Amino acid sequence: MSSERYEERAKQDLMLWKKKISAKPSMAMRISKQAQTAINQKIPQKVHDIISSSIKTMVDGVLYGSTYFKKVDHVGNTLEEKEELAQSMLNIYRRTAVIEGAGTGAGGILLGLSDFPLLLSIKIKYLFSISQLYGFDPRKWEERVFILLVFQLAFSSLEKRKELLPVIEDWENKKGLYQEIDWQSFQQEYRDSIDFIKMMQLVPGIGAIVGAWANHQLLEQLGETAKHAYQMRWFTEEEMG
Repeated sequence: MSSERYEERAKQDLMLWKKKISAKPSMAMRISKQAQTAINQKIPQKVHDIISSSIKTMVDGVLYGSTYFKKVDHVGNTLEEKEELAQSMLNIYRRTAVIEGAGTGAGGILLGLSDFPLLLSIKIKYLFSISQLYGFDPRKWEERVFILLVFQLAFSSLEKRKELLPVIEDWENKKGLYQEIDWQSFQQEYRDSIDFIKMMQLVPGIGAIVGAWANHQLLEQLGETAKHAYQMRWFTEEEMG
């Protein structure tokens, strides 16, 4: 497929994805949110504390550390080449997450709780790699902040996603407004978005199956969001010449 044709199809796909984020929540989504809120209130405080601590450590690591950075040697030239490489990377990270989710899910509550920081690490390493594929340097502060916003866009309420989308779309002009990350809000959105699916991983007897499935779905969700977020950056840079 020619580069022009691929990019045209990518733009159409991107437009549909943006419409999905901007759409009003359906009745089913509102009911689901209410049910999730009720379930979240029944989750033991210990679980909430582990998630909160893991997220704070992750945010600090992204902004100030070097743990997640690993140089990507092959980045491709065209958008199609980059996205083929991105899909290959997603497959690798997703397999790792599935194996890890099944293993921790089979180990009972204590080992199941250890899945939260491990999964966070897998997700962030994936985003650091994807950032490089699309031609950006995640050692720069603004790119690290962007990575956290992409993560938040993937795992937040519909209302928060609507708030973040214009920022992602116009990052070159908005990045000066995002020199810090409100990790309290960040962790609350993430926690609320995954609590139910990950709590099922702690249920004896089904933890391994649910853990593998949950991690597969969460990586798939992150992969779709990251692809479209960096597509927007790619097309913006093309327009700027």
